[in-house]
Amino acid sequence: MPRPKGGLFAWDSVRCCSTVILVEGLFDLASLWQAGFRNTTCAVGTHLTPLQLAQLCDQPGRQIDIVFDQDDNHAGQRASHALAQRLRSAGLDARIVHLPAAHDPNSFFCAGATAADFNRCREQAR
Repeated sequence: MPRPKGGLFAWDSVRCCSTVILVEGLFDLASLWQAGFRNTTCAVGTHLTPLQLAQLCDQPGRQIDIVFDQDDNHAGQRASHALAQRLRSAGLDARIVHLPAAHDPNSFFCAGATAADFNRCREQAR
């Protein structure tokens, strides 16, 4: 049933991290946690609520790696760029992590990617 979004998923477990990986969906979060990236949280969509934005901004200088879906219609990419600008305006280091076309973190790992593959994508982020 429709209801308003709350805060970032599993925020209590990542709030102390200086680098946070932000994904769209719960399957993306689960795939990254399973691969060892425990500093991952989920917004349950691409548009953050004021509460979610405040959570990310509660530690000045935090690095946020945005890993939204690489949609064919470019919706995830547009949302990533808009969010990165908002986060940078708030004084955070926001980077957009690009996965191969048509992938999200879950499908990337289901296709056989490893933690090292994901880290390579993060290293290329700007």
